[in-house]
Amino acid sequence: MNEHIPNEEQNKLQEGSGVSSRFICTANHGFAPYAQEELRRLFGSVKSTLLVPGEVFLATLHAEPEEATRRLSDNPPVFLRHIQPVQFQDEGSREALDRLAVYLSRRTELSGEVIALQARKTDDSFWTESPGELRELLQAGLEDVAAEFSVQQPVWIVSVYVTGSALYAGISRPEDNLSDWNGGAIRFRREDGQISRAKFKLMEAEKEFGIDFAAFRKGLDIGAAPGGWTSFLLERGLSVTAVDPARMHDSLGDHPALKVLRKNAGEVKFRENEFDLLVCDMSWNPKLMAKLVSGLLYSLVTGGMAVVTIKLLTKKPMALIKEITAMFENERMQIQRVKQLFHNRDEVTVYMIKY
Repeated sequence: MNEHIPNEEQNKLQEGSGVSSRFICTANHGFAPYAQEELRRLFGSVKSTLLVPGEVFLATLHAEPEEATRRLSDNPPVFLRHIQPVQFQDEGSREALDRLAVYLSRRTELSGEVIALQARKTDDSFWTESPGELRELLQAGLEDVAAEFSVQQPVWIVSVYVTGSALYAGISRPEDNLSDWNGGAIRFRREDGQISRAKFKLMEAEKEFGIDFAAFRKGLDIGAAPGGWTSFLLERGLSVTAVDPARMHDSLGDHPALKVLRKNAGEVKFRENEFDLLVCDMSWNPKLMAKLVSGLLYSLVTGGMAVVTIKLLTKKPMALIKEITAMFENERMQIQRVKQLFHNRDEVTVYMIKY
């Protein structure tokens, strides 16, 4: 079956084959090869076609759609950020969009439901306007479905991806896409006076991992300067001890809940069980970071939580992640998730709990 030949029979075959499933898969830029490797480890051989080099690819998995999403849910990937099913495929043209609207209008499960319609495009797409305008065009073509379109708590997500030569679409439950954000791209608005974009990492971790940071009492921020993560924790109501020989941002200078230690983290001492939260976002050698953090875990209470980033300064990130998490596990830390968040760059975020 040629992937770029538009005809209704092709779409029927793709939906009814039962022996494989196809997904548009997205990773952070440059990390698609590692997302592909994660899929190979779960599904065996995986046929892939790059759509955006290093970032987006079309994958054929040897599993039915429900089985594929179940395996990914049971084995959360580190680098694969988002998937969307491909149940409809056509040529890249305006006429194909009309055929897609007809296809979607016949999907009875959409009738009367709350739907999020998510549209993405490549730079060379046949659709030259914005993804938002594409979404509006498709929504206008679905008036007969009598659905409510909303990004808030949708029952179904309709995903559309357009390139220069093809149009791909699929319908899924939000939980089956690994992220209910379009392409897994969680975006926050930068606030006036925000110290750094590093704050977005904790904001995303809060959503991705379901962490209630406001439930913690006392936090330790290792390598805190200039204070992006410290400011976030203060906003959530924690008392924070920030450790860094560099200066913190001037806006944090007089905060009554902040204690700043202008020292290297290897030089400080705390009471046992002093903190119930430890965070670290140091731009440093990952093994030295892990050794430094491990040496301070005595100050974290049993049941306390840690969120740290691992800088992937290697061409073998999977092996590095395994080595670093093993170091933490040897210090009675239970790894909850390791994930390359949208706001991570050449790093991953580790969420763990002390037992």
